Amino acid sequence: MQNLPIKLYRAAQVRELDRIAIQERGIPGFELMSRAGHEVFQRLKKQWPHARSVAVFCGSGNNAGDGYIIARLALDTGLKVCVYAVSEPEKLNGDALLAYRKYSEAYGTVVPFQNEQTINADVLVDALLGTGLDRPVTELYAEAIQVINAHPAPVVAVDIPSGLNADTGNAMGCAVNAICTVTFIGLKQGLFTGQAAEYCGEIYYAQLGVPDDVFAGLEATATRVVKVPLPRRHRYAHKGNCGHVLIVGGELGYSGAAIMAGEAALRVGSGLVSIATRAGHAGLLNLKRPELMCHGVETPEQLSALLDKVDAVVVGPGLRQTDWAKALFHAAISAGKPTVVDADGLNLLAAAPTAKPHWILTPHPGEAARLLSCATAAIQHDRFAAALSLQANYGGVAVLKGPGTLIASEHQLAVSSTGNPGMASGGMGDVLSGVIAGLLAQGLSLRDAAQQGVYLHGLAADLAAEKDGERGLLASDLMPYLRQLVN
Repeated sequence: MQNLPIKLYRAAQVRELDRIAIQERGIPGFELMSRAGHEVFQRLKKQWPHARSVAVFCGSGNNAGDGYIIARLALDTGLKVCVYAVSEPEKLNGDALLAYRKYSEAYGTVVPFQNEQTINADVLVDALLGTGLDRPVTELYAEAIQVINAHPAPVVAVDIPSGLNADTGNAMGCAVNAICTVTFIGLKQGLFTGQAAEYCGEIYYAQLGVPDDVFAGLEATATRVVKVPLPRRHRYAHKGNCGHVLIVGGELGYSGAAIMAGEAALRVGSGLVSIATRAGHAGLLNLKRPELMCHGVETPEQLSALLDKVDAVVVGPGLRQTDWAKALFHAAISAGKPTVVDADGLNLLAAAPTAKPHWILTPHPGEAARLLSCATAAIQHDRFAAALSLQANYGGVAVLKGPGTLIASEHQLAVSSTGNPGMASGGMGDVLSGVIAGLLAQGLSLRDAAQQGVYLHGLAADLAAEKDGERGLLASDLMPYLRQLVN
């Protein structure tokens, strides 16, 4: 996999980068278009070296110009090429029109797209719609996307899969399912969250020779999380140097959540983990994992005695919303310790909203909707905006879980691209809360613990799925991989 840049941009920002490159740095627009087409064609040849025929789907904008460049390059190398035009090519403007004419001068074939056509090609190129899409795809464009998706040949998307919103990662009615996407100049933030994982395939980046200083004057809207190694442990370290995590939760019948959070904290290196839970089963919780120290806690006063001794707290796994839960929740979040709030802790917070600087909230979209008093669909409509709203309303750090988990801190918005659909099973969030708390207890900041915790959690799931597959993946399957990754 190519090492991608860290900085992410909105579509309007990428257009501004494009303008600066052309107008202020003197790179001709057609030269940038030619470089883009070249990058896509090189990827096509590398990924499908035995392909003998290519079908290129072109729309009405500059994305179509890239498509005609690709078609011309394929023609020049002896491939059988056909361009399917959804818009009349003579109505193209500027550089895109020039690209079409150069392809036409090489006697390239252009066929008006029709729904019932028989398309024979080894590879399809999607150059229908670019990053400016801001409304649902309809009519002939929607039909072309359906034809592309129904075809058995692999698809390479030019800059972005047609139909995908470059800012939110949502399909605008429908979108092209690509095997890979070659994107240019600036990485679009929507390629890395929400529904984008379903459509983009492998993402490749090409800067197109745009000088680095062009990017200097434009602040990225988000960054990608990359793994940062944990500091080496001193040879004289003991358990007291490595942090103590307290898990508050595990109502009767819901003890598994607290146990998984506790083990996850241990697996990422926390020296000690205590669980504050119901007295009725506290003596049984550590039968499977005896390293966990389990305490029967029925009152906030009993909890305070434990809170005084720990470095980080997780409140919520298996907590439920009883009077007992509410009392312990308020005691935990008032202690001033670095705190991860998850599961029922988030539901209790939604019922009585408050803001604190020392916590990390880890909602899934449904919990985020309750916290922001809106519909889940509104959260998913713009995950970036939702993550920023969570942080602005509640303080600390907000982790909006899901494909392309977002981590919003006071001065940074980050996205993690690790993880897979196998994580859609019970207990994954409990493990994440334990991972983050374990890193907090070892001295990482709220932001770093959240970012690295999300990244490691997803990567552990990727390694587990790589070994045995996504379907049937259990939260507890991540434990050995977490230990491996933090070392």
